[in-house]
Amino acid sequence: RIEVGESGGGSVQAGGSLKLSCIVSGYTTKSVCVSWFRQGTGTEREGVAVIHTGTGSPEYADSVKGRFTMSQDNAKNTLYLQMNSLKPEDTAMYYCAADYLAVSDCHMTTIQARPAKQLFDYWGQGTQVTVSS
Repeated sequence: RIEVGESGGGSVQAGGSLKLSCIVSGYTTKSVCVSWFRQGTGTEREGVAVIHTGTGSPEYADSVKGRFTMSQDNAKNTLYLQMNSLKPEDTAMYYCAADYLAVSDCHMTTIQARPAKQLFDYWGQGTQVTVSS
């Protein structure tokens, strides 16, 4: 069973930075699809970044492109989300999710087209990010 756990949330002022971490373990293949989602109060869960750990090429939602960077450290089974130039609208609970998606499905177009919980069965508990103006 895949296990997922996030850390690194907090409160920052607009323009600041935070780095989230996601440890993914327990998978039985060489690589998996891992995505960062966020959900603000009263909003739908939104995919913001995705990577297939076998290809190492992250993709981003337009809302975060150029500000957020997803990376991985395979030796530590850890994925990161570096968030720069944070805005108040980035305030949300951030979740890391992982599953055995094919490389062909592990893309932002798929993440945005299908319900999050239909694609990913394994989720972390979430970490809160609050950006004040």
